[in-house]
Amino acid sequence: MSVNVEEFLPETGSVTMFTTSWCGYCKRLRPQLDQAEIPVTEVNIETIDNGAAVVEQANGGNQTVPTLLFSDGTTLTNPSRAQVQDKLAAIG
Repeated sequence: MSVNVEEFLPETGSVTMFTTSWCGYCKRLRPQLDQAEIPVTEVNIETIDNGAAVVEQANGGNQTVPTLLFSDGTTLTNPSRAQVQDKLAAIG
């Protein structure tokens, strides 16, 4: 089965957040993004086919979560809320 990160690309102004059920950093970041009113589509990589491979492809071989995918195809790994806001502003 092939891995296709493009199917997870979010709309401009929102992010896709790859998570796991046990990730403390994910659980900390999500409410911060919600508080900042940043639209988030959360994808638990444990519940999708080839989840680890999807994150690896999106993130240059790195399987770390949270990985946030932006509409331009770039990612941030374990970012702060400010880093996410700055990236969204830069994309437009």
